[in-house]
Amino acid sequence: MGEISQFKGGEKAPNNGVYIEVGETGSNVEDPQQVSMKAGEKFPETKNNDRVWKNKRSQSHPSPRNSRSTN
Repeated sequence: MGEISQFKGGEKAPNNGVYIEVGETGSNVEDPQQVSMKAGEKFPETKNNDRVWKNKRSQSHPSPRNSRSTN
């Protein structure tokens, strides 16, 4: 069971970090908001209902499932 990685406005941040708006499917959005959050703080509302908050760090590190094997 994995950690939840997408959050809606009003939910609490699980960790300290910078969070960025992305589409609900994980797609990039034009002119996304970025917020610096501390664990336990509530996320602000997104610019529209089709967006969620995601840790910016996880955007730059692909999950192991999506990476190519070098074997």
